[in-house]
Amino acid sequence: MRDLFLLDPELVFLNHGSFGACPRSVFDEYQRLQLELERNPVETLSLYRGFPAAIDAARRRLARFVGADAANLVLVPNATTGVNMVARSLDLRRGDEIVATTHEYGGNELLWEWVCERAGARYVTVDTTPARAADELLRAVTGKTRLLFVSHISSPTALRFPVEEICRRARDADVPVLVDGAHAPGQLDLDLEALGADWYTGNCHKWLCAPKGAGFLRVRPERQAELEPVALSWDWELDAWADRHRWVGTRDPSAYLAVPAAIDFQGEHGWEDVRIRCHSLAVEAGRELSELLGTEPFAADERELLQMVSVRLPPCDARALGLRLARERHVEVLTQNWRGQPVLRASFQGYNDANDLDALLGALREELV
Repeated sequence: MRDLFLLDPELVFLNHGSFGACPRSVFDEYQRLQLELERNPVETLSLYRGFPAAIDAARRRLARFVGADAANLVLVPNATTGVNMVARSLDLRRGDEIVATTHEYGGNELLWEWVCERAGARYVTVDTTPARAADELLRAVTGKTRLLFVSHISSPTALRFPVEEICRRARDADVPVLVDGAHAPGQLDLDLEALGADWYTGNCHKWLCAPKGAGFLRVRPERQAELEPVALSWDWELDAWADRHRWVGTRDPSAYLAVPAAIDFQGEHGWEDVRIRCHSLAVEAGRELSELLGTEPFAADERELLQMVSVRLPPCDARALGLRLARERHVEVLTQNWRGQPVLRASFQGYNDANDLDALLGALREELV
């Protein structure tokens, strides 16, 4: 499997969760599309020629893959853009509240703090776990709560949260939910129409292995009129909601157009078996890393994990450790500070095996133990 990717063969790459990695065949299709664009930019980009049909075909294929009605899904460069579109479309007033877990992606926390500060609203965080999240998030809801924000798979702690239960109970309480699914497509089989989140945004460049710059935002029909576009331009006068968000100015659409190739790649290589194998590696990594480092794992149960695992590090400079691992030991893994404690997150994708985990354990023994 590793030979199917473009990664440096000298590198132990255990950080797929940050930016993904693209298979050779998908990248070849991406470059073919870029070359086709440069050979005749007008034919590829003009709204009166090839662009609408090509981008709509990619969007519809992606919608089928994530279990969404294509009429409810728009393409965006990444999940961060999707979260921004929703957050900046809310008409927040003084005293309003946004409720989230403490496990959210740091960039999104900065966004919510900024949006709330401008409006005089409050960003309320709940320190919880997947097992307690539905109860504790709903318990934090008040008459001033405008939105619940939750990750399907958390970025810093790599935990799967019960978004199905959270969305169902939030609907019963008449509280809208935005799910950050940045890490979900490619790790989980999705049925977004059945899930029923008011907004769900995800990446294609991470676990689906598409080129960088491809993601999506799925919006419930009753919420679509509220959503402001990334940039309002020529398509805004069209009748269909998804079409109005199609053109945001000149940009290379090749990453979007290569998403079907990424879906095909995983279909052709038995990706369900790949996921199972990588989940087993993540579970074993959590056990061995916690034992080596003498720290408690974040996951209380292996069912809370998919293809990533986060563990607490002993007191150290997490950023400096990550740099040493990468530059001196050729082991690429995410190390960061989360809630005042150093944390390591390891990702396992189809190109990884037990030798990669052994290399990480060996490097950490020499650096920390």
